Amino acid sequence: MDNGLLLLPELEPFREQIYATQKSVMRLIPQPAADTLPWQTKIGGHPYLPKGVDFPVNAEGQHLFFLAQINFAEAPHLAPFPESGILQFFISDDDFFGQNLDDPFAQQAFRVVYFAEITENPDALITDFSFLRAYQYLPLPANTSFPIAFHPDVELMPVEDWRFEGTFGTGFFEQFGDQEWEVYEEYVDLTLAEGHKYGGYPDFAQEDPRSPENPLELLFQLDSDEAIQCQWGDMGVANFFIHPDALAKCDFSRVLYNWDTC
Repeated sequence: MDNGLLLLPELEPFREQIYATQKSVMRLIPQPAADTLPWQTKIGGHPYLPKGVDFPVNAEGQHLFFLAQINFAEAPHLAPFPESGILQFFISDDDFFGQNLDDPFAQQAFRVVYFAEITENPDALITDFSFLRAYQYLPLPANTSFPIAFHPDVELMPVEDWRFEGTFGTGFFEQFGDQEWEVYEEYVDLTLAEGHKYGGYPDFAQEDPRSPENPLELLFQLDSDEAIQCQWGDMGVANFFIHPDALAKCDFSRVLYNWDTC
């Protein structure tokens, strides 16, 4: 991000502090719906699934819904994410889209799957998904695949982030007196965290579910988006979070899944 970005005069004394919060992000830009290769990065459609590997199911044994997958070999490398392999996200089609508010780490109504080694031999892959059941409540249309383009970028810490007060101080915007809301809105515009992506800062319709006890980073975000007919409640957003140490080990067994709506 260009450190020469224009700031309100009130924010100028905090320029270095603001830019010290920079995080790298990989934006995921959906392309028009199209047929995709099994190993291709995509939102919706059908997943990469080697023969002999079971399609993920929920606690009742019902097939989960395939949400998206990232083939890291197709993207510019973004540390500490893997340089290769496919990471997949599945959710249940219940009226909470698989979210468990009591235990958001419990991968029973959602699942995160990682394939470190990839084959591009179609004969070794499941390509007929006619065995899947008819789904009920979904944030995306079933059987529609949206290819993805990648755009590396950087982001600044938004006010919704649980670390904001610890970084800038409690009541940061109150010091600007009559200009409080003008400065607040300017900062919000500078730090918009919406969109589809991995890495960077998450966006929330309500509040950050993380805490000092769960210092997690954004693994993947899928936003409401008319272009891909994606809708989380009333223009909400879904996030998956992981501990940095687990991400460095490619251990996706403990991931927090959260979505909220306006």
